[in-house]
Amino acid sequence: MPVFARENFLKSYVAQGKKYLFYDLKAVAHYFGQNITTIPYSIRVLVENIIRNTSDDEDCYNNLKKIFSYQADSGNAFAFYPGRILMQDFTGVPAIVDLATLRDAVFDTDKNPEIINPSIPVDLVIDHSLIVDSFGTKESFGENIYHEYQRNKERYQFLKWGQKAFKNFRVVPPGAGICHQVNLEYLAPVVSVSEFRGGTIAFPDTLVGTDSHTTMINALGVLGWGVGGIEAEAAMLGQGYPMQVPEVVGVHLSGELKPGVTATDLVLNITEILRKHNVVSKFVEFYGAGLKCLSLADRATIANMAPEYGATCGFFPVDSKTLAYLKLTGRSDDHVDFVEHHCRQQNLFWSKDIDQPSYNDIVEVNLDKVETSLAGPLRPQQRLNLAEVSQSFRQHFIDKENTSRPDQFSDGSVVIAAITSCTNTSNPAAMIGAGLVAKKARELGLVTKPWVKTSLAPGSQVVTDYLERAGLQSSLDELGFDLVGYGCTTCIGNSGPLKPEIESDIIEKKLVVASVLSGNRNFSGRVSPLTKLNYLASPMLVVVYALVGSVDINLEQEAIGYDQSGNAVYLQDIWPTHQEIQSCVNQSVSTNFYRQRYEKIFLGDQEWRSLKVDLGSMYAWNEKSTYIKKAPYFDNDNQVTADKGDIIGARALIVLGDSVTTDHISPAGAIQPNSPAGQYLLGQGVQVNEFNSYGARRGNHEVMVRGTFANVRIQNEMIPDKVGGYTYGPCDSDGIMTIYDAAMVYAKQKTPLIVIAGKEYGSGSSRDWAAKGSALLGIKVVITESFERIHRSNLIGMGVLPLMFPKGVNRKTLGITGFERFDLIGLDDLSPGGIVKMHICFQDGVILEQELICRIDTKEELNYFNRGGILPRVLAEVEDI
Repeated sequence: MPVFARENFLKSYVAQGKKYLFYDLKAVAHYFGQNITTIPYSIRVLVENIIRNTSDDEDCYNNLKKIFSYQADSGNAFAFYPGRILMQDFTGVPAIVDLATLRDAVFDTDKNPEIINPSIPVDLVIDHSLIVDSFGTKESFGENIYHEYQRNKERYQFLKWGQKAFKNFRVVPPGAGICHQVNLEYLAPVVSVSEFRGGTIAFPDTLVGTDSHTTMINALGVLGWGVGGIEAEAAMLGQGYPMQVPEVVGVHLSGELKPGVTATDLVLNITEILRKHNVVSKFVEFYGAGLKCLSLADRATIANMAPEYGATCGFFPVDSKTLAYLKLTGRSDDHVDFVEHHCRQQNLFWSKDIDQPSYNDIVEVNLDKVETSLAGPLRPQQRLNLAEVSQSFRQHFIDKENTSRPDQFSDGSVVIAAITSCTNTSNPAAMIGAGLVAKKARELGLVTKPWVKTSLAPGSQVVTDYLERAGLQSSLDELGFDLVGYGCTTCIGNSGPLKPEIESDIIEKKLVVASVLSGNRNFSGRVSPLTKLNYLASPMLVVVYALVGSVDINLEQEAIGYDQSGNAVYLQDIWPTHQEIQSCVNQSVSTNFYRQRYEKIFLGDQEWRSLKVDLGSMYAWNEKSTYIKKAPYFDNDNQVTADKGDIIGARALIVLGDSVTTDHISPAGAIQPNSPAGQYLLGQGVQVNEFNSYGARRGNHEVMVRGTFANVRIQNEMIPDKVGGYTYGPCDSDGIMTIYDAAMVYAKQKTPLIVIAGKEYGSGSSRDWAAKGSALLGIKVVITESFERIHRSNLIGMGVLPLMFPKGVNRKTLGITGFERFDLIGLDDLSPGGIVKMHICFQDGVILEQELICRIDTKEELNYFNRGGILPRVLAEVEDI
């Protein structure tokens, strides 16, 4: 075998009269004795990424050998270098705060602060700050936009400053749509180009995003997934993203969806199937004859929910439908031809006639068997057939006999019906379908129940264009689904207040009420603190449940209402056929809509253009600001960057069970006046009606650390009779305190803190503040039965050590209550996947030794941890220049 040299694989081709360089994947595979057609498509993209970005031939050879060995274990680590980064404003603001802080720190070392810039392109889409204050009227859109700017002017000025101050950083202003849909419809090139050795090199588009649903872009054959803001900052600053050789699960799609079954139903079924199969931290790749009956938008619906089924990504290779979608959404013919040429040249183009790749495992999904579904009331993987929804409601939440009355406001009532989120509002068939349901319902005289808060928040402005052309927006308006804005709303907790009388009834009567939304997350406390039941559904079913007003109904059998003549109306009476939907889509969706909407996407509206910003390269911090504050990570007395070593006498700040999500850990949703964060804001002179949300204040660590572990639904096992962010103080006399207050007392005593939890700790959205807040509370170690991928990595990025119980051991088998003292031995000699000894000192004097597994999985992660986190490491590298 000839000596490995990257140069040997660099080839060229000519497309549209221009010469492009590329690394020949077929030749690379052949060198390692592999046939490229047997390699999963997603792995082919990783192979190209490695050979293009690993400059040292020996390192490149070793990394490729790991990839081609198919051994997915912690020892096989390599660096992935994404081609670009996608952000939304909730996660983007603190990332830019950190970069601005890092510029200050570089300036303090007498270096030029302007050397701190993103080294790869970064797009930030402002889509998370819209709150549904106004709904059900023609004026709702304008009123919500007005309130959005009133609340977020300072944040938006900061982002606009960042756009001018940093190179490689663009901001998509508010009102353009949801970042994942903007990415799908406009930002993603599918095949990228850059300058290379005096020429132009072509390569597959790749990215990471600061939102877990970045995976939506996998529908276009673009490899990308969600990371924490901390990891994204590292990638922005030129650091490789450390990852293991992934196990790839092939999902074989066969058959065809039955009439009336939607892409939402399919993804809820897939989520249920893959959760049971356990694809956590694995790549999932879809193939098979069933692909032919899935539109690109259907694929996007499936790819979007990869976090819900636990995978790193849900990948669809480029094929003819990819090319058709690129043309539909306004990409030029030349670019589409270029994408096809490159993908065929590089064996990245799929068709049913090409050999099936070899996967680590295969899951069969027969589309014929998919039924109309919802998911809930607590998790996206809790799929339910229509007949099972009422049963789930009663089984989980009702201990009162016969109190639910679908025709009246009572237990089980739907108080929020929201067509929202990137998952489904990216799909013209789903949105047109919802419009047709509304049209048929109005023709029969059906109306929305008066206690239901309805909203329509599309992920793209194009949705408005085709709903209006189809004549369906007026029917939606008549049912209260007026446009409230373009962005993430109810799905991320920005559902806004209910009518005061409805809120009062819920609280006074202790009603168990529901939301139905076309989103992807329904974790407890996420949608609204008042809805214990939260169901995910297609936009079409959202409209239906708004008409019914209750989840205590079997839609397969019971009438949903009565027409003007008193005749019962059933679901099938208003449910459009596939042919009706497709005909309307074909007549209403136009390429011109996409071109017109996106040609000025970076300009923003008049409000955005009128924002005044400072033009300096360093941000002028306002000490009185309650939105944007300089990050504390480089302070000399900062606990985050404290020296590492054995931890003696640690105490448990909180003990948690299974499936604790980042929604439980990280501050999200409304800020309550009586919470530590609320009290802080009141102390700063902020009125309650100006609190805004935690998400909007993510640039202020003082607010965010006070909101960490403050979720109203979190259950500390140390206090089994009290729900919420509370724990016991360090001394018997302290009694029960908020998590924040207790942490501050521990900090004064210089007592290190730990968190103990069960399985799937940190699942959910890629919330960087779940890790940042933990670190700023003084938490040094988190010990669990298992971690979600992103949160584990984020903890390391903040200098917090993730440890895991061995199989068969947990807090309960060890008898841990949270009132013990803990010593952690062996931290001076950590190694990836190594052993750390824990001494548990019980209150009766008994000491138990237990070995724990270090979940620092790679040498690169260990380097980050030993430096105190990613940002201190970057600063150290700058100081060495």
